[in-house]
Amino acid sequence: MGAFVVKDSRRRSPFWYAVYRDATGRRLKKSTGLTSKSKALELARILDKASAEARRRTFTEARARELLGEVLQSINGEGLRVFTVAQWFNHFVAQKHKSRSGETAAHHKRMMREFVDFLGPRSQLNIAALTSKDIADFRDHRESLGLAASTINYDIATISAAFNAAWKQGHIPVNPCAAIEPLKDKAQRKGVFSVEQVSALLRRAQGDWRGLILVAFYTGARLGDCAKLSWRNVDLISEIKTLRFVQAKTQREVVSVIHPVLEDYLLSLPTPKSDDAFLFSSLAQCETSTLSRAFRLLMQSAQIEQRVIRERNEDGSGRSVNALSFHSLRHSFSSLLANAGIPEETRMALTGHTTRKMQQLYTHRELAILRDAVAVLPRI
Repeated sequence: MGAFVVKDSRRRSPFWYAVYRDATGRRLKKSTGLTSKSKALELARILDKASAEARRRTFTEARARELLGEVLQSINGEGLRVFTVAQWFNHFVAQKHKSRSGETAAHHKRMMREFVDFLGPRSQLNIAALTSKDIADFRDHRESLGLAASTINYDIATISAAFNAAWKQGHIPVNPCAAIEPLKDKAQRKGVFSVEQVSALLRRAQGDWRGLILVAFYTGARLGDCAKLSWRNVDLISEIKTLRFVQAKTQREVVSVIHPVLEDYLLSLPTPKSDDAFLFSSLAQCETSTLSRAFRLLMQSAQIEQRVIRERNEDGSGRSVNALSFHSLRHSFSSLLANAGIPEETRMALTGHTTRKMQQLYTHRELAILRDAVAVLPRI
């Protein structure tokens, strides 16, 4: 006898009960939670079908999701939406473009594409079919390219965000990235520029590059943030002159007090046509990677000696890492403040390492503290 439905003989429940055999052949009676007899009977038959397949040892996770889709279709008229890995990552990237900054969204898109390309044919599997081994293999592949441990850990965290979203929406039972231990980050002894080296860079810099270097040295801002600054971010009117911008990496608002040297430079620039005009129009539309390469050439022109802190792999794969880069200006900013005895809390506020809410404004007293901190930086 196949599956059927009955009502509670004592009328204690308004719902129909499904009567079917479980995977061991034992007859079960379970409430369907449905008041419609036809829908309850359909659910009972699907439960019976699943149990029969389990008895034959042909019941898989993929089949379970398929049957669940049949249940939802019969009850709600809408089946269970199933994503392949490639489909889910495309969906996730599209959502990130709506909720994240351009650079963050671009990073997500690039990392999802690299992961899908690495998976090859496996990217067409149901997203629930991937395991922690797939993630570990991708991590090991990234490591073989010579990438830093911190970069690889960030990559895995990016992929984990996509799987975490799938888990929250019920598409996977567990996030496969959760079992992956982060790689131990080896100290790389990144360098800082001396004041003499920054002066040499400024002597060789042409056009907007001079201003870009001054902003980075006197504010500690990252390359992408420096290049994208507009006049709307600049306040040269108030008693305490400031730069206010939202970091692309953290989406936090940073307030930097403008050093007198930087103020003189900004005042020397032509009057902009609008507040939306870029400070460095010739550099604002360039990719960060393009700017980094141009800065390396500038360092060579300034005869700044480089030091390699990580070599390429023996087979020629991966990339070497130098001690000095544009980001070293940020380290120089922080190091000079630390050496001058500026408290860590103040340094964190100036570099954007803070949990301060984006819309929270600094008081005049706080700005005065930041101004006094920036004033210790040397004039170059």
